[in-house]
Order: sequence, then C-alpha cells, then structure tokens
Amino acid sequence: MKEQFETALRGRAWEYAVAETKVLNFSPELLKACKANTCGNYNRNWACPPGAGSFEEQKRKILAWKYAFIFTTRYELEDSFDYEGMMQAKELHDDLTREMHNLFGGGYPVYGAGGCKLCKPCLYPEPCRFPYKMYSSIEAAGINVTDLSRSAGIKYNNGINTVTYFSMILFD
Repeated sequence: MKEQFETALRGRAWEYAVAETKVLNFSPELLKACKANTCGNYNRNWACPPGAGSFEEQKRKILAWKYAFIFTTRYELEDSFDYEGMMQAKELHDDLTREMHNLFGGGYPVYGAGGCKLCKPCLYPEPCRFPYKMYSSIEAAGINVTDLSRSAGIKYNNGINTVTYFSMILFD
C-alpha cells in the first residue's frame, strides 16, 4: 500500500513516511484541549469529540491496523501571524486529504488535520449525511502531532513563516 499512497501523493505532499501504529503516542490529556473547545468543533462536529468516539474507541480503532502512512503539506506564509494564509493552506491540505480519502478511505481509515469540513455547518448531533466521506482529526484520537512527527521521522517545524499540516491513513 505504501507505494500506492506515495504514487498518489508524488509532488503534492511535503513529506511522508510509514510508522507502526504501536509506536504512536496516545494521550487522553490532549482531549482536554478539545473539551475546552479551542477550535470550536467540540460537540459540534462528527469528526471531533465526543462525536468521533471515546479516546478508548479511537485508540482501539487505530491499533487494529499495523501501519500509519503519514503525510504532510507545507506552505509559505507572509509572516508568523498570517492567519488567512494558514486557513488557505489548511483548505489545500484538506483538499489533498479528501482526495486521498476518496481514493483509499473506503478500506483504510483516514485522519486529517482538524475536524471534518464537508458540511458547513456540520449537522451534529443529527446523523452525518456523508459518513463514508467523513474522516476524524488526528488530535481527536488523542495523538499529539508533534509526537507523531517524531514517530514518523518527519519534521514538525519546516522553517520560519511556514505552516505544516499532517494527515494519516491506516493500513496493514
């Protein structure tokens, strides 16, 4: 599968690597930031807590797979306060993650950067209209992206005035 993922991402991802899921660091402490609703998606999005499932459910789901194919995108910003640039970069990363999900997500769970943005706004707690297109966020699974980057041997910080986003696809 790694070769298929690499072929699909060639020239569009900044970095990618494979890590065994057993080396991923899960932290229930990370979900405290979710509960504080710092991003505004807590209890409002099926891809985020509590809609994405409990910490234990997410951990079990991920560890049921042997490998995680992790990929990043990197974008230049005008300066470190370029929020508009960060949001544009996030949209481009989400587009690539959605494309990967469309190609591989039918059989392989996909996790992205932040909550699902298919429906604006998400219908949560009403049933999800696109459960087979939706994917959860890496953070909603209790995975610290900085730790994920170390596990995969991928840079978290890619230089001044840049932003890097992470996604992953699980496979055996």
